[in-house]
Amino acid sequence: MDESDPTEIFERMYVAAADGHGALPWDRGGPHPLLEEWARDAEGAGRRALVVGSGLGPDAELIAERGFDVLGFDASSTAIALARRRFADSVVDYRVANLLDPPAQWRGAFDLVVESLTVQSMPLEFHAEAIANVAMAVAPGGTLLVVATARDDAGDPPDGPPWPLTRAEVEAFGRHGLQPVRIEAIRAPDTPARWRAEFRRP
Repeated sequence: MDESDPTEIFERMYVAAADGHGALPWDRGGPHPLLEEWARDAEGAGRRALVVGSGLGPDAELIAERGFDVLGFDASSTAIALARRRFADSVVDYRVANLLDPPAQWRGAFDLVVESLTVQSMPLEFHAEAIANVAMAVAPGGTLLVVATARDDAGDPPDGPPWPLTRAEVEAFGRHGLQPVRIEAIRAPDTPARWRAEFRRP
């Protein structure tokens, strides 16, 4: 992993997967179940959504199905090409962009921002910057949904990847003008504990 840009490795992983030389551990063939459950009653007509680290597209497609005008972005150009190919008739606007250097015009531009497992894919020293950039995309009156693998605040940091988020890190999304609606620690048999957190900008 490049110490100056930890997102660079994902392009190589997507290229390898596209060539049949590797699997993507986060590709479950559909949207994340915790996002799917949350979005069941979402109404997006007339509202814009941003899906962070959209990868092969299932989360972005789910949000688009709920009526949102969706922009899905990923640092990997191969991931974006594969998503466009997989969902050839999609209304989602798939773009290449880096969470550590997002376009300035995205600031405060989205009624819904979905961050699922992207911040945790980077080493710990990048978490604060990534969290801030996610939060700052939320428009006034907008919502942020965060899904992440959980770890305890105590104890040694993980070697990673991934680098799961502590509760303090999840709460840090609220340091950028957002208010927590709910922060859930979800545990199920034979799976890592997960965070699902919802924030709103007044």
